[in-house]
Amino acid sequence: MSKRSLQSHSTHKAIVALRLSSLFVFLIVYYPSFGRAHIFIYAGCSQEKYVPNSPFEGNRNSFLASVVSSSSQAAYNSFAMGNGTSTPPEATVYGLYQCRGDLKTTDCSRCIESAVNQISLVCPYTYGASLQLEGCYVRYEHIDFLGKLDTSIWYKKCSKSVNNDVEFFKRRDDVLADLQTAVSFKVSSSGFVEGFAQCLGDLTPADCTTCLAEAIAKLKNLCGSAPAADVFLAQCYARYWASGYYDLTVDSSHDDQVGKTVAIIVGVVAGLAILIVFLSICRRAMER
Repeated sequence: MSKRSLQSHSTHKAIVALRLSSLFVFLIVYYPSFGRAHIFIYAGCSQEKYVPNSPFEGNRNSFLASVVSSSSQAAYNSFAMGNGTSTPPEATVYGLYQCRGDLKTTDCSRCIESAVNQISLVCPYTYGASLQLEGCYVRYEHIDFLGKLDTSIWYKKCSKSVNNDVEFFKRRDDVLADLQTAVSFKVSSSGFVEGFAQCLGDLTPADCTTCLAEAIAKLKNLCGSAPAADVFLAQCYARYWASGYYDLTVDSSHDDQVGKTVAIIVGVVAGLAILIVFLSICRRAMER
């Protein structure tokens, strides 16, 4: 809304009130949905440490800056920083980032920015690090891992309760069979069971299929009859859930609640701050 002179106090108050109302609703609605992509899933740090102000640190910082910049335009990218002939091998940084396939570009960029900020705190001065948030992933190493199939398990999460319903198993297996055909990101559902899966962008379609087959096998073997489960391998992940279970009974679900609590607190504090400004403006308008 452009600035212009207001001819009456009543019009001035109405516009201020409208701005306040719109912004307050925006804060309450926006923060929880935006915050979900930023929920922490896992992180991994190498044991090897680099020396501060070393060539590796410079290339690492360049990589992280490139990740943030690139994420405003693409949901996936990979990098090799300092791999020229004049750079010592220990100074080279190989890395990638990827956002979940259903995220909008703006949400992807914000998620990646959050992941980059966290990875330095979680893994300070390490030659290798990976960090998975709900909506995005960042990884770097000093050795070239790009495009090399790795099906080692990095994280799993199974719901605490058990579902022995025959119909549930049929629906779950239908979803998992469909997800195994993904070549990048795929969502599937069968009745009351839903799921999605994704491979990293550096994998070939054949390697993606192999990775997802391993992930889905681990979902069944490690989580058994759990109504909801996640499995993250080094280069792909798969998830399924039965309606009503995903947000309520999955292990570590307190992370969701913490995020929602923080979002509510931020919204309330921001709303109170705006209310104070609003009352101050109204008071000045009344005194004119």
